[in-house]
Amino acid sequence: MKKVVVGISGGVDSSVAALLLKKQGYEVIGLFMRNWDSSINNDYLGNPNLENSICPQEEDYNDAKAVCEKLDIPLHRVDFVKEYWDYVFTYFLDELKKGRTPNPDVMCNKYIKFDLFVKEALKLGADYIATGHYARIKDGKLIRAVDLNKDQTYFLAYVAREKFANVLFPIGELEKPMVRQIALENDLITAKKKDSTGICFIGERNFTKFLENYLPNQPGDIIDIETKEKVGEHIGLMYYTIGQRRGLHLGGHHEKSYVALKDLEHNILYVASGDENRYLYSSSAIIEEFNFLTDERPDSCTCKFRYRSKDVEIKVKYLENGDLELKYDHAKAVTPGQFCCLYQGEVCLGGGIIKEVF
Repeated sequence: MKKVVVGISGGVDSSVAALLLKKQGYEVIGLFMRNWDSSINNDYLGNPNLENSICPQEEDYNDAKAVCEKLDIPLHRVDFVKEYWDYVFTYFLDELKKGRTPNPDVMCNKYIKFDLFVKEALKLGADYIATGHYARIKDGKLIRAVDLNKDQTYFLAYVAREKFANVLFPIGELEKPMVRQIALENDLITAKKKDSTGICFIGERNFTKFLENYLPNQPGDIIDIETKEKVGEHIGLMYYTIGQRRGLHLGGHHEKSYVALKDLEHNILYVASGDENRYLYSSSAIIEEFNFLTDERPDSCTCKFRYRSKDVEIKVKYLENGDLELKYDHAKAVTPGQFCCLYQGEVCLGGGIIKEVF
């Protein structure tokens, strides 16, 4: 009997992944990862309204434990707090300091879930590892999930190619409603549990207040990109991303403004007014540190510049320094620091970090 170590997060997706594997005849072992110290800047500590509450991470562990007990499989717990800080959170802060928009979930998959987790699974004698990601593996290639609304290949494209050799994605062939239905039919405690959203280590907390614990605010001017007039003050460039409309607090005729440009050198946030998005469109970009998942090097394919964005038709030029130059008709709010993932049909070719936008 082949042994599979499943990453059990305390959510419905990983719960159903474990259930399906057990029904398929595998020897299944659950492994819960503790990646963040919830006591750090924890709103639950010293808050009289929440003093009897349990932090979300411990709730997740308790749910994971309940699921494994229900499935009659063992659950192990591993602590990656230091490693997560070193490889994911430090990267997150460094990118913000550069005025860029980081994607910690991509780095978490690369360094934690498909590296450290794999090593821990091997200690438990794993023949395979499995997660609750919406993705598929076919002929050694990473393939989009059946449920395109939940497809997570974008977040997996930075994982080293060889790491997928013994990986199973049990729910990649299913749509989300069916996953929940299976959980309900099998009376799993996570069946109706809300999906986690946002950045995992921030959770439901206020993003600005959280960051103030690590990076000093550097207020500066907000300038209208057309009139060059000062229209307000920002609280720090790290709190804004290209295309953002909420949280600008400009008032007056600038109330429909959006972030058009960040000038890190002069600490200026440029905004544009109205519904016209012309300052957000670009026609080319440079992608650095690209991680190839296949041997294909197509001259044309599609890409995603953000997780929820539609595929963009692109022409690809492979530069001598290893960067990729992408040409396209136009794309909106392509942002340095964000992740770019390339596709050939349903096959994920890999991904890299947006370096420059033109």
